[in-house]
Amino acid sequence: MIRIIIAEDQQMLLGALGSLLNLEDDMEVVGKAANGEEAVALVKQLKPDVCIMDIEMPGKSGLEAAEEIKGLTGIDCKVIILTTFARSGYFQRALKAKVRGYLLKDSPSEELASSIRSIMAGRRIYAPELMDDLYSEENPLTEREREVLELVAEGLNTKEIAEELNIKNGTVRNYISAIFDKLQVKNRIEAISQSKEKGWFK
Repeated sequence: MIRIIIAEDQQMLLGALGSLLNLEDDMEVVGKAANGEEAVALVKQLKPDVCIMDIEMPGKSGLEAAEEIKGLTGIDCKVIILTTFARSGYFQRALKAKVRGYLLKDSPSEELASSIRSIMAGRRIYAPELMDDLYSEENPLTEREREVLELVAEGLNTKEIAEELNIKNGTVRNYISAIFDKLQVKNRIEAISQSKEKGWFK
């Protein structure tokens, strides 16, 4: 019997997924979580075979939870991301977290059960839409430029960023100018929203 935990913040979908998988002869939903925090706690407690996880949930996101589950010792829980977001930035982060499946919510329901069986048999299953643009949307920013943009997103001004990173104001301005050029945006708001859209923020 494949033991499954589902993490999904939309209650109706959580219930529907649970009912759907419980209809399968070889599957049992042993726990349900409304966010990433609860999912990690249930994985530690119940040691399931599979954890199906949405990405955007309150508190801890599905990707943060997947990263944490990967680091748990003595627990072999295969994480499957089930989301509406076909964003290559999210997908790249999911790959780093050793996620075994990345499926989209608009896939046919029978695909989920067969994907779970394939993953239990050692395969990895990723939505074909994501494979197409995986290499076309690498984050063009350097590590330092990413740091600067994340501080901008936190609402810090140029002087505060300079103090935080122990660099000169002019250097911060140069980084911000380079970020605008690379992302082909005109201002900070556009830079932040584009990075969020592509899942590039940590």
